[in-house]
Amino acid sequence: MAQDLWLQNYDATCRLAQEIAENIHERNRLQRTGGNPAKLNMTLRASLQKLKQNILQLRETLVRASSQRRIMQSEADRRQNLVDDLVTREKQLCSTFSRDGTDPEPSRSSLMSGGFGAGTGGAGSVNPWLVNESEETKGLTFGEIKQQQQRVIDAQDAGLDALSAVISRQKRMGEEIGNELDEQNEIIDDITQLVDKTDSRIRNETRRVKLVETKSASCGMMVVIVLLLIAIIVVASWPT
Repeated sequence: MAQDLWLQNYDATCRLAQEIAENIHERNRLQRTGGNPAKLNMTLRASLQKLKQNILQLRETLVRASSQRRIMQSEADRRQNLVDDLVTREKQLCSTFSRDGTDPEPSRSSLMSGGFGAGTGGAGSVNPWLVNESEETKGLTFGEIKQQQQRVIDAQDAGLDALSAVISRQKRMGEEIGNELDEQNEIIDDITQLVDKTDSRIRNETRRVKLVETKSASCGMMVVIVLLLIAIIVVASWPT
């Protein structure tokens, strides 16, 4: 069964807020280390504007659905709480964005928290971004998580390179076997043609032998007939 469109938009808005939080963290890190955060600042301003628009759209859609009684009142109240949490979170992100990045930066968990309810069920103020966080990433900064992910990607790339080498070697072996088979097929074709020619010659010689045998038999009969005639003539002419 397809998920409710409102909940899909809510989840997308939550992901956008998470992305903004990560970008703010990265912007502040650049400011502390002397980097140039101008590009990130432009991205953050556009993202914050989009976040505000998404929240407004969620609120308007919820009001229409509630007034048209397309959802139950209890569900409407739950979704209203989710929207209110998003509004609070949006204000926190705007405030964090406006602060100077040289100020002490809040931890990753506090930056990403903000009282979100679960988008697809459940209630309360549990942040869905932190519910399923693994033990491997707890307590790590965004940069450390990115480094960890990069190490995993590098290991996967190395495995893929090894696999690619094996496949390339197998491909070369296949090509060599194919070439050898082509050569063997050519040899077999030559032998087949030679056998066909030899068989044709044998058939021709066999016909010639039979023809000679036939002629030889005819000549023998003629000799016998001639001899018999001579014998008859001699006997007839012999004086009695």
